[in-house]
Amino acid sequence: MKPADISLMHVLGQPAVSPDGRVAVVAVTRPDLDADEYRGHLWIVAADGSAPPRPFTSGWRDSAPAFSPDGAWLAFLRAAGGDGPGAKPQLCVMPTGGGEPVKVTEQPLGAGAPVWSPDSRLIAYVTRVPDEGRYTAGKPEAEAPRRITTLQYRRDNLGFFADRRSHVFVVDPFGAPAAEPVQVTSGDFDDDWVAWSPDGQALAFVSARHEIRDSDLVSDIWLCSPDGSGLRPVTRGGSGEGPALSIGEARFTPDGAALCFTAAELGASGHDIGRNQGVWSVPADGSAPPARLTDAETIHLSREGTIQTTPDGVLACAERRGAVELLLVPYDGSEPSCLLAGSRQVEGVAWARDALVAAVADPGSRGELIALTGGSERKLTAFAAVPAPLAMEEVTTTAPDGYPVHGWIVRPQGPGPHPVLLMIHGGPFTQYGWRLHDEAQVYAAAGYAVVMGNPRGSSGYGQWHGSVITGDAATLAAADLLALLDASLAAGGLDGSRMGVLGGSYGGYMTTWLAARCGDRFKAAISERAVNAIDSFSGSSDIGWFFAAGLWGADTAGWTAQDPLSHAGQIRMPMLIIHSEQDWRCPLEQAQRLFVALKLRGVPVEMLLFPGEGHELTRSGRPSHRVARFEAVVDWWDRHLRPAAGSPPAS
Repeated sequence: MKPADISLMHVLGQPAVSPDGRVAVVAVTRPDLDADEYRGHLWIVAADGSAPPRPFTSGWRDSAPAFSPDGAWLAFLRAAGGDGPGAKPQLCVMPTGGGEPVKVTEQPLGAGAPVWSPDSRLIAYVTRVPDEGRYTAGKPEAEAPRRITTLQYRRDNLGFFADRRSHVFVVDPFGAPAAEPVQVTSGDFDDDWVAWSPDGQALAFVSARHEIRDSDLVSDIWLCSPDGSGLRPVTRGGSGEGPALSIGEARFTPDGAALCFTAAELGASGHDIGRNQGVWSVPADGSAPPARLTDAETIHLSREGTIQTTPDGVLACAERRGAVELLLVPYDGSEPSCLLAGSRQVEGVAWARDALVAAVADPGSRGELIALTGGSERKLTAFAAVPAPLAMEEVTTTAPDGYPVHGWIVRPQGPGPHPVLLMIHGGPFTQYGWRLHDEAQVYAAAGYAVVMGNPRGSSGYGQWHGSVITGDAATLAAADLLALLDASLAAGGLDGSRMGVLGGSYGGYMTTWLAARCGDRFKAAISERAVNAIDSFSGSSDIGWFFAAGLWGADTAGWTAQDPLSHAGQIRMPMLIIHSEQDWRCPLEQAQRLFVALKLRGVPVEMLLFPGEGHELTRSGRPSHRVARFEAVVDWWDRHLRPAAGSPPAS
């Protein structure tokens, strides 16, 4: 795989299944290098595999398909070409029997995913509502100044949001062209994840509306009538009358008696981090507190997956040792059953009648649709386009204290010995896993063996594994990473005299830390979008006000020992610092401070800055920037890890 081959790396959206269970629709999105944007179309396929998939729409970027309950209509979002990453998708509907889509909304900041009412007459969605004079004139530099009075006022990949709150809307897609969507919720709150009750008499949504919402991450489920009247809470974590939860999405059970939702417990602080997200249930009338249906220690739901409620329980996607499994969680909280497992990752699921369709990625594909019927699987699509991906070789070992460590090697072709890259994931409460990873493929194709794993602090290995690094975010993780590296070297075919280390976000933090503490192990480093200075991160990052204390400890006096910048004087190896100019998660000053500290000491250091990009450059940045980044990374390793001309190969 070459850098420009990201154009072959498709992404599947959340699938939808028709009410009769006959067909499935999914959005397939790919980078378009010529347009320097992302193109996406909806594809339709027979759920029984009797007909091959075919394109169903031809817009610039179509996404979020949703069948009307009567099966006659498909709603989806369409973004126009030429608007770049800031494109404002609008809601469209089209007959499932064929015909042209009709645009339903003209929201100034774009519409959110459509949710049909049970009678197929209305659609609910969420959108941001700009304050008067904001975000619509095309000249942000001419807008009035912002008066900031809250801790939570901006977000990476979004920007300032206190002056464009998200609210629930309802629209009649079949009304006259002049019909306007009805705003259901209002106020100085952000509302999200709307759902209809089975009888169509209520809307559920997630919102933080308690008095101290600015100083915690607690959210609750609220109910109201479709016209916004009768607003009431279903959970009461914000008021202290129930567990403090950070709630994701909520869905009614088929009988409407309860709501099932995803949530993580936030502890007494209201903003604990690195907590397993589980499936919960609460009576729709709020008559009892919410109950957790999945085990808090062992089950963590994947952020990429969504839940579906069925007559038999809740479908949910859960991480497990680099895999993401599809679980059926009973409503009574008994042991979940695993429907899809193995060395792969389930990224979305849809259900209707007897049809269950999942979007599944594995080491050979970024995602295909799989139908599950009677315990047997049927592959419905063949979107994979990356030729002959290099294999993932599983590695297990133990850290010096005896703790088990798990990871992978992606090797270049040929016998080696190959130069080695230790690649560290962000988070830290995330996981590398069984899926086609563009970074590992590009670097391995360029001749570098990639070692990647899930040290302590990662998700998918139990709650203790994820939270044990709190207060000392580097020591145990570093021990695990170096143990994994040593085990990979012992497997043979790798050149331990030519090794580099790289990572982004928390992985960048660990890269800078290892460059300072383990300089004898590596020849060069790439620290990307990193936390390098904990003290300034705590105030400049959009999440720093709670995340710094949550990961490195509430005692700021202890930050110095864990702070990479405090130890930058020990860095001797060449370092490339990569950062995005609009990164608000790990702001640009984190890169600048490290660059200046190394440059003043004469350390070989370069800084590569990407204009107009945020923290998500490697996943959703402009395609041209993603290619340029790959080329710069490979060039850096070629300059520092390749043997000099005429030198004999290492043994």
